[in-house]
Amino acid sequence: MNDIVHIERVRDKGGPPSHQGLKNEAQTETEKQQNLGANGYCLKVVDDSGSVRERFLAIVGVVDTKAITLKKEISNVLAYSNLHACHMRGQGYDGASNMRGAWNGLQALFLKESPCAYYIHCFAHRLQLVLVAASKDTQDVWLFFLKLASIVNLVGAPPNCKTILLATGDIQTGKGANQIGNLQRAGATRWSSHFASISRLIEMYNATSTVLESITRTGSTNSMRGEAKGVNIQMGTFEFVFILHLMHKTMGITNVLFSTTKTLLQELKNENWDTFLDSVVSFCKQHDIDIPDMNDRYRSGTRRSCHQKDDITIRHHYHFDLFIVVIDHQLMELNHRFTDDAMELLKLSSAFDPRDAYKSFDINDICTLAEKYYLQDFKKQEINILRSQLQHYQLDLVETRKAKIYSLVDKLIRLVLTLPVSTATTERAFYAMKLIKTLLRNKMDDEFLADLMVLHIEREYAKELDLDAVIKEFEAVPRRVQFHYPIILLSAKLSTLIQE
Repeated sequence: MNDIVHIERVRDKGGPPSHQGLKNEAQTETEKQQNLGANGYCLKVVDDSGSVRERFLAIVGVVDTKAITLKKEISNVLAYSNLHACHMRGQGYDGASNMRGAWNGLQALFLKESPCAYYIHCFAHRLQLVLVAASKDTQDVWLFFLKLASIVNLVGAPPNCKTILLATGDIQTGKGANQIGNLQRAGATRWSSHFASISRLIEMYNATSTVLESITRTGSTNSMRGEAKGVNIQMGTFEFVFILHLMHKTMGITNVLFSTTKTLLQELKNENWDTFLDSVVSFCKQHDIDIPDMNDRYRSGTRRSCHQKDDITIRHHYHFDLFIVVIDHQLMELNHRFTDDAMELLKLSSAFDPRDAYKSFDINDICTLAEKYYLQDFKKQEINILRSQLQHYQLDLVETRKAKIYSLVDKLIRLVLTLPVSTATTERAFYAMKLIKTLLRNKMDDEFLADLMVLHIEREYAKELDLDAVIKEFEAVPRRVQFHYPIILLSAKLSTLIQE
């Protein structure tokens, strides 16, 4: 394996107490009081054949989540595998403040030890944080998502909701038709869930209103009937429809990250207000929703004159207090989450993109990448040699297996390939932990759990193990009670465990 590595770390956000499958009954009382957190680590490497490999490395319990504690644990995990932090060329975490802090965060501590271990936040998680942060910074939008969650919960609760939705004709059944009868539930960490929830509500607006009216009449409890009536009234307001379409428009732009994302948001803010307002008005007319006179005075709160601080029109409120403010929050969060250095690093790395016959290939960008971001790996003389190799490489891209000829180009490509863009591998490791440590199998210690997770997650390698040799080695270990379990049965159990 190549010694250029990237490490990912994701913490089990709920912690052991909130997941029954993770509760460890074998812990001492002291350990339980300390409330240990679970941390998963994955390693990303480029092997000798040039293939990118992401491998589960370990899962470790920690007493606290301070940056210095986590750095020590990660360094110990790397040292156990005979790896060194100074060879790290990328790091990715779940975005908590103790991870991404520019001065005392975990990524900053590793950067002090390895200046080329660039931190790049998981793109999917980061974009979702942008949307969530924007919804919290604006009161009206925060209230909108609160109402949206209530609508989704109510529509998904009664058993007859799907029947009502089918009766309205908004969804169809049958082969190849949409079989999902409820609205999409938005989650704080599920990628694209907010956009999917809003899109689904727009598609099923009439059907959702019909379901809420039915719950208002036939709900099982007074609170359910009252809540359904309240959110149904809110759904029929211009303000709700306006924010619904505004979030659909902005989230549609940020749903997929491109270099033009910020440009499109800025264009929406500066040039598309009239077009957007016309689409909202058209939707309101289609669904018989009252449209206020945009030139009337806007009244907030109790609507009493003495409580109005500004004499503004309704158009001014929706344009500047909602439309402009929401887009500005989106742009601010994008600028905060996607730093200029990280974006420049990825932009320069895209020069190696093989699509469209290496259309993006640019020798100057590649040399800038090596000279600015990988000074520890390329000497000044090697930069000049790299430029010369790239000129030949550009004319010789069609042929393969040229790594030995273009050694410096090969090194730079390997460095680029180790950059983190997602923590999905680590997240899947936590899902595997829930499968392995169940209520019926919850008395294993951390080391045994980590070993089982390695066997389960890396089972393509585990299948190559010589089970008979493992059994013989286990049998040869001195113990008070000799091991007499039939070899054939034990081999069968090991095979079953690996296949699981």
